[in-house]
Amino acid sequence: MRFRKLKKLSKQLQEQKHENKEAPIYAKFADRTKAFIIDMFMIYGPIIYIIAYAFMDGKDEFKASSLAPLVGVTIYGLIYSVLLAKFGQTPGKKAYEIKVVKIGTLENISLLRALFRYVAFLFTAATLLGLFLPFFRKDKRALHDLISSTIVVATNNK
Repeated sequence: MRFRKLKKLSKQLQEQKHENKEAPIYAKFADRTKAFIIDMFMIYGPIIYIIAYAFMDGKDEFKASSLAPLVGVTIYGLIYSVLLAKFGQTPGKKAYEIKVVKIGTLENISLLRALFRYVAFLFTAATLLGLFLPFFRKDKRALHDLISSTIVVATNNK
């Protein structure tokens, strides 16, 4: 009899924990894609322009160089990671009211985790396999989110 009471009490406590904790609202794949495009125009575009015209003699020299795009991608990755670590958002994510957080605590991610997530994103984008993973998951996590233990959530209450 006593064991049953303990089990029942434990079950009630578990239910209370789940009631107090709100489930995150997952960001839509379309919003994530639009946010990425905005980030490309607002962050990556100016970086490439500055590299091509301030440090090189124009687009032809930029196209001929194999190092220039690598420098541009690296600078973009650093800026992207700093923004994610500090605010949890980039300009594109802010425009669509979405945020990148840790999966368990829903807090902002560290700079190291943000850098790791960016490198994992490059791998995911190169293979194209992990980019379509959100279509098959309830939590809408892509491969780079799974690898880095992050989740993209909506910050508004749509």
